[in-house]
Amino acid sequence: MKHVIIIGAGAAGIMAALAAAGQGASVTLLEKNNIVGKKMGITGKGRCNLTNACAMDEFVAHTPGNGKFLYSAYGQFSNENLLDLLHQWGLETKVERGGRVFPQSDSAIEVRKLLYDRLCRAGVHIRLNEAATAVQRWGDTFAVRTQAGQYEGDACIITTGGMSYPVTGSSGDGYGFAKSLGHAVTELKPSLIPFTTKETWPHALSGLSLRNVEASLWKRGKMLASQFGEMLFTHFGVSGPIILMLSAAAAHKKQCQYPMQLRINLKPALSKETLDQRVQRDFQKYIRKEAENAMKDLLPQRLIPIVLEQAGIDGRCQVNQISREQRQDLVDSLQALTLTITGTRPIEEAIVTAGGVSVREINPKTMESKLTPRLYFAGEVMDIDAYTGGYNLQAAFSTGYVAGMAAAKEE
Repeated sequence: MKHVIIIGAGAAGIMAALAAAGQGASVTLLEKNNIVGKKMGITGKGRCNLTNACAMDEFVAHTPGNGKFLYSAYGQFSNENLLDLLHQWGLETKVERGGRVFPQSDSAIEVRKLLYDRLCRAGVHIRLNEAATAVQRWGDTFAVRTQAGQYEGDACIITTGGMSYPVTGSSGDGYGFAKSLGHAVTELKPSLIPFTTKETWPHALSGLSLRNVEASLWKRGKMLASQFGEMLFTHFGVSGPIILMLSAAAAHKKQCQYPMQLRINLKPALSKETLDQRVQRDFQKYIRKEAENAMKDLLPQRLIPIVLEQAGIDGRCQVNQISREQRQDLVDSLQALTLTITGTRPIEEAIVTAGGVSVREINPKTMESKLTPRLYFAGEVMDIDAYTGGYNLQAAFSTGYVAGMAAAKEE
């Protein structure tokens, strides 16, 4: 019987353990936290965004970080395979906006308890509160040291996650293990992370959410990326779904060098001419009002002074005194409210890490190292990362499954 040692009990490690145990292997699962699947608990705002209901080709398209590397893994273990398993185990799920799949209960704790129960039923030897400190290869044997002792196995799967959210256990340990075994680790960058801004006015708008807006990143007059949806002003800059998506694009485009310009189109559904007509109607309606009081039908109250200032219009100016040129400047500001992006929040606050163990050194069909036989990688420790929406968890589940199946296979 093969003995497989897995380092890290996140989504990838759990699925690797279940797959390997299901093939008859003896499995030891090492986890530094006191629970399994800790980071899963923060996905989907604590509701656990398990996967996405879209076609698997869409998963690759939504994975800017080496998505094509995952074709084989998705072919072996798809979102449908994952949901079939979870349903067999008694978990009810639902599909929400954007194809996001959640447990019916909206409880990440339910998911963690279910997976822990399946690990126990499968006979996996779970070692909680036990962090791996070193991985070595001795001939045909892997030796994994922890603060409590040493484990020896026929195969080793590293599923330690990235650098983001270290409180969940993702503190970059796996990169050190990979390097010690001869692997290259690509540059680590934060992805799916809020931006910081040079301007301080977003601080005054902290908590204000904008829906149905378009945000785009610009450098030297060229648009690099654009997203439509919801965003949020914060005490340090900007955040929200479309900002996180833009940060993922920024992590993968060489042209995206800070500082960059962020342009917010507050009325993307309207052409410049249509928006100008709308502004004129509002001005006619509030003809005797000051500018800052004549735009309450168009914008949230807190945002009005900012837009007027960028347009160069005094908020106390009477509407009937605003010139055609000033009105055109106002329309321009409404469709390109501008901020200077100075960088991101620290990588520890990122939802995922861009970069990791180079996929060029990993067999995409088995997740086995091309350099060290019977060494496997799965999940975020590899140089793979996707957008929000369940894509990252599915990548972890799929690569974990493939690694576990391959590691347990008798040669």
